[in-house]
Amino acid sequence: MAVKLELYRVFKEVAESGNISAAAKNLYISQSAVSQSIKQLETALQARLFARSPRGVTLTGEGQMLYQYVRSALGLLATGEDKLSQAQQLLLGTLTIGASDTVTSFFLVHHLDAFHRLHPGIRLKIVSGRSAKVLSMLKSGAVDIAFASSPTDPAVEHWPCFATHSVFVAGSGYPCDFDHLHTRREIAGFPLILLERKASSRVFLEQDFLKSGVTLAPEIELSSRSLLVSLARIGLGVAGVTLEFVQKVLDSGDIRLLRTDFEIPARSVDLCTLRDVTPTAAAAAFMEMVQSQTPEAPVSPIQA
Repeated sequence: MAVKLELYRVFKEVAESGNISAAAKNLYISQSAVSQSIKQLETALQARLFARSPRGVTLTGEGQMLYQYVRSALGLLATGEDKLSQAQQLLLGTLTIGASDTVTSFFLVHHLDAFHRLHPGIRLKIVSGRSAKVLSMLKSGAVDIAFASSPTDPAVEHWPCFATHSVFVAGSGYPCDFDHLHTRREIAGFPLILLERKASSRVFLEQDFLKSGVTLAPEIELSSRSLLVSLARIGLGVAGVTLEFVQKVLDSGDIRLLRTDFEIPARSVDLCTLRDVTPTAAAAAFMEMVQSQTPEAPVSPIQA
């Protein structure tokens, strides 16, 4: 196919110049090479493409029909090459990022704003989803970059962006002793408000408690992190939340942190790409920006 494509390039030049010698000059090849290329193409297609005369060459009916398609095809190829060049120079293109709504609002907005200002020609697409979903989309090629919690898939290369800590909170008026150091069993005994089972943070929390022989049986399970806080605020129970995502509400005093006599290991939200797969120019530029502006995420657990 590569050889035939070059034959079509010669065919197009001869058709447009109407002269073998002129086509040879424009293509920087010999006249004999042009003549041989046309002969090869006519033989391959089993069609006479040019009528020859002392004045030059003109397209036959079959040649004219072919020329319309060749001109269009080569034009599309040239446009594609130009678009690729512009994408490599970050003048245009699309960058698709997979992340949860919470990670996007808490961490990504600043980076997205900075990247858009630097590269306004790059279209940014954000696909929302929890860690498992965006990692699956990364592996399928649906997103260029994913942000996920502590990924373990060997096919994924990842860099820590920020640490997250699981804590328990309740409304400021909730009937509990906020100064008491609660045990795991005491925490499990409260009416618990947790994320739905498929959430990675919920799985991590349950597994941590099970290591101590304690099972978590929430009374309320939600898909929204913001609803965890809302229901805890009005006194419906104790919510298991991510400290970093509720810090502003804690500072306002609407909810309070329950102290514990145990520490839940920290996790990290990581920037993820496929291992051994070269990222697009836009993805590489975004990754470099995030990595240069993000100190390595600490992994020490929150103090009780």
